[in-house]
Amino acid sequence: MSPRLRAALIAAVLVVSSLPIIASAGNQSCETRNNNTIDKLLECVTVDGVREHQAALQSIADANDGIRTAGTEGYNQSAAYVAERLEAAGYDVTLQEFDFQAFVQLGPSTLEQVAPGAIAYLEGIGAGFDYSLMSQTDAGDVTGTIEGVDLALGTAAWPNDPSTSTSGCDVADYAGFTAGNIALVQRGACSFQLKAENASAAGAIGAIVFNQGNSPARMNPINATLGATYSGGIPVLFASHPRGQEWAATAGLEMHMITDVLRGTVPTANVIAESRSGDPSNVVMAGAHLDSVSQGPGIQDNGSGSAALLEVAEQMAKVNPHNKVRFAWWTAEESGLVGSTYYVNSLTGEEQSDISLYLNFDMIGSPNHVFFIYDGDDSDGVGAGPGPEGSAQIEEFYENYYDGVGVPYKGTDFSGRSDYGPFIAVGIPSGGLFTGAEGIKTPDEAALWGGTAGDQYDPCYHLACDTFDNISLTALDVNSDAVAASVLTFAMNTEDINGERGKGNFTPKNRDFDPTS
Repeated sequence: MSPRLRAALIAAVLVVSSLPIIASAGNQSCETRNNNTIDKLLECVTVDGVREHQAALQSIADANDGIRTAGTEGYNQSAAYVAERLEAAGYDVTLQEFDFQAFVQLGPSTLEQVAPGAIAYLEGIGAGFDYSLMSQTDAGDVTGTIEGVDLALGTAAWPNDPSTSTSGCDVADYAGFTAGNIALVQRGACSFQLKAENASAAGAIGAIVFNQGNSPARMNPINATLGATYSGGIPVLFASHPRGQEWAATAGLEMHMITDVLRGTVPTANVIAESRSGDPSNVVMAGAHLDSVSQGPGIQDNGSGSAALLEVAEQMAKVNPHNKVRFAWWTAEESGLVGSTYYVNSLTGEEQSDISLYLNFDMIGSPNHVFFIYDGDDSDGVGAGPGPEGSAQIEEFYENYYDGVGVPYKGTDFSGRSDYGPFIAVGIPSGGLFTGAEGIKTPDEAALWGGTAGDQYDPCYHLACDTFDNISLTALDVNSDAVAASVLTFAMNTEDINGERGKGNFTPKNRDFDPTS
């Protein structure tokens, strides 16, 4: 382990140990007994136990500028908390360390006109906003004169039709550019990264890329990125097309730009915990990402899946599984599935083939929830095709579980947006649960599950309001039990998935998911 990460984790242990202890309302016998049946395990996996872990993650975020983003102290302390709890429960725990290209927005950015006159512009995505932060921009605080670069602003008859914009794509576009100015370039024809790097090479101290304006979809600020390999070294913002036109036409325009970000190669770590018994050639994996976005604490996304998985692991600690069980808390999912991809790629072909299945739990307590199951057999016929062979049986398990507890459910596509992606890519059967993110709840869904049609499944998705209070306790309770039932069942028997026989009382005909039994 690197000295930097070791020091950070030591500091994190000290902070975590100072957090208030939140009493769990679980049965006292759960502390000592072997929860080797679904009935016993579900009695001990409680929503109060899950909420204890969510409260700890919230406290960590509160102590670290409201975030738990990979590459920050908030994430390191979250990883230390999870690792400590798992070690205390008796698991073999590994911090799988690696370096990655981190990008974290530490605070709001600034774009303001300082001459002629003073105007403060509004940061945000979509209609009504003036500009947005360009992902992977370097940090900066600069003031300079705005200078347009090969702009295509249309004609008087149709000012919003610059359909041939190649602004900033060629070094020649910057011929005569005044070093020390801020480059104003336009979207179109080449990558944002190339435009910004060309601006930097010409001596610009900053760059503003404004939307192209040739269609309704290319008018407003967007969530744009320069890419992880951006090497311009200057701050870059993205602006709306109307603002770009306005600035291009303003003589003597001076702007002040601030991009308050952390960008660079930093250490981080996945947390991996493994049972000390079970068949090592037939590994059952269950994972959840532990990091938040840089806009908020991420207590639903994905403190819900992380906390539920930790509660299940603790309550299964005394179980002697037939198959080895491996729990994972992934880092840097919000940066593009970085942690899970690193893990899967670190395995040999034989080690990959030893994993019988992977279960993924990312956002399982959304306030305006739907009970989604990943569509392993592509029976919905939407988006991606079926998962690897065995994925359909994982989907069927969850369908049977929800049927048994009287909860309606719906399929959701393997869209590649969560940590099952790297496992599917190498042929490992995968599945899991999801309660919705920025998608909009339909009237039919509201009729089935309640909530508000026309609103997002999670109105605080990727926002600062994704706190301890951003939760459906009903969804969290139901899904925590579903996580527990699935992990224990496959820990004992994967015959449905790969033909490997296990404990006879965990075969399909012997599974009883009636919560009143």
